[in-house]
Amino acid sequence: MNSQNMSIISLVLHASWVVQLVMLLLLGVSVASWAAIFRKLFSLKRVKALNEDFEREFWSGTSLNDLYASAAQNAKQAGPMERIFASGMREYQKLRERRIADPGTLLDGARRAMRASFQREMDVVESSLSFLASVGSVSPYVGLFGTVWGIMHAFTGFAGMEQVTLATVAPGIAEALVATAIGLFAAIPAVIAYNRFARDIDRVATHQETFIEEFSNILQRNLGAQPAPAGHTASGH
Repeated sequence: MNSQNMSIISLVLHASWVVQLVMLLLLGVSVASWAAIFRKLFSLKRVKALNEDFEREFWSGTSLNDLYASAAQNAKQAGPMERIFASGMREYQKLRERRIADPGTLLDGARRAMRASFQREMDVVESSLSFLASVGSVSPYVGLFGTVWGIMHAFTGFAGMEQVTLATVAPGIAEALVATAIGLFAAIPAVIAYNRFARDIDRVATHQETFIEEFSNILQRNLGAQPAPAGHTASGH
């Protein structure tokens, strides 16, 4: 390769096939990583909006039975917090239908159902995080492998030369270093996005755990106030 022609495209085209394969792999991973980042960005925004809407309605004074009926009808469009609430109410009502009157049993059943639903919802919210973590941790090493291989290939080519100058060495080394650059290009956004999403997901989890405790307290107060709560409202918290 002409030492004067060292554009990125030219370096990629003149690299060895192994280095080109590494670059292609890293570019594919980078595209997949950006797609996962945008999907997660929009999904987290939607989760936050749905949770806030339901919590606003929950504390507006609407009866728990009405909230449960609404949640059952709109299960597919409901947010995580609404589905957690519906799981707790469903278990609570099933236990009441079995003529179970012990407040502790009723409360424990509802709490267990909400905890199980909470875990399922968090599994969905946390999807793609492991992929971003893998991209952020592995991509630099894949790029480094391409660089090491490229340097080995370049020095093998120098073996037959009688005189080696910087002009002959530089293009081969530059070709190899492009792989590391692409690896970092794939890894850095993934690491930044992972840290951002992990922090946001922790906040969502804390918010939903707080709701579970608040709803459990409401059920506990209603169980202590009357033996058969049917239309109690969230405004009584």
